[in-house]
Amino acid sequence: QVQLVESGGGLVQAGGSLRLSCVVSGRTFENTVMGWFRQAPGKERDFVAVISRYGAGTKYADSVKGRFTISRDNAKNTVYLQMNSLNPEDTAVYYCAADRGTLIQSDVSAYDYWGQGTQVTVSS
Repeated sequence: QVQLVESGGGLVQAGGSLRLSCVVSGRTFENTVMGWFRQAPGKERDFVAVISRYGAGTKYADSVKGRFTISRDNAKNTVYLQMNSLNPEDTAVYYCAADRGTLIQSDVSAYDYWGQGTQVTVSS
């Protein structure tokens, strides 16, 4: 059984930083494309960032480019999302997701496994 467990969310002031972590178990991590998504109240789940299986390729949503960085440590079965220069519009539940395919994709439907989410709240 594949499990994804996020951590690192919390309350931060605008301009601050947070680092989210997602630990994956039950699957060979290095064979898995990993993504981060977020969902604000009353809105759809949106793509944030994705990283290829060995970390060579990444893709970001335009709204987070230059502020967020996705990375992975295959030895620890963990993917990270470093979030800098946070603003209130970044407030959402953040989810990590795993894709059994090989391409880096931003479509929610491409992902096979999801974590439970971690809340990020940015105050103004």
